[in-house]
Amino acid sequence: MNTRFTKKLANRKAIMNAAIHEFKANGFADTAVADITKTAGLGVGTFYNYFNSKEEALMAIVKELFKQVEENVKFMARENSSTLKLLEFCSMSTARLIDENRFILPMFKSAIERSDKPENLPKNLSPEFKKIFEEIIQRGQSLNEIRRDIPIDIISEMFHSIYQAAAFSKLNMPFQENIRLKIKILLDGIKND
Repeated sequence: MNTRFTKKLANRKAIMNAAIHEFKANGFADTAVADITKTAGLGVGTFYNYFNSKEEALMAIVKELFKQVEENVKFMARENSSTLKLLEFCSMSTARLIDENRFILPMFKSAIERSDKPENLPKNLSPEFKKIFEEIIQRGQSLNEIRRDIPIDIISEMFHSIYQAAAFSKLNMPFQENIRLKIKILLDGIKND
C-alpha cells in the first residue's frame, strides 16, 4: 500500500479517535477542533484536510459506529433470525452504542430543535440508522412478519423517535431499559398476527 495513502488513513483515524475521546470527556459542545488535534498529536490544519467542521467529524464517527451495528445485524440475518428479533437486536445495539457514546445525543437535540423546520435538518442526519431499520422492516413486510398497512418510513421514523424520547426522558430509568420497553410496545404494534 502507498505510504502517503497509509499516512492519510492513519491521520484520519487519529483525528476520529481523538474526537471520540474529547467528545466523551468534554461533550460535543465544549470540544474545540484544537482540542481534537492536540489529542491526536496533529496540527489544526491537518484536521481541515479531512473534515470541514467538528460536526462533519461527528457525522463520520456516527457513520462508522452504525456500520458496526449494520454488520452485526447482517450476521444475524444470515442466521435466519425473525425480522422482529432483528429489529429488537438492532434497536438494542443502537441503544448501547448511544449509551456508550453520549456525545451522539446533540444530533438528536438538534433534530428536535429544528423539527418545526424540516428544511433546516441536515440531509445526512443518522443516515445509516434509517437505512438499517428500513431494510429490516421491508424484509419483514415481504415475509409477512410485519404489518403492511403501515408504510416503512412511518415505522422507521417511530424507531428514530424512541431514541429521542428516551434521550430526553425525565423517567427515573436507565437509558437502555427505557429503550427496551418502548421497543417492546412498538414491536407488538407492528407484528403481523
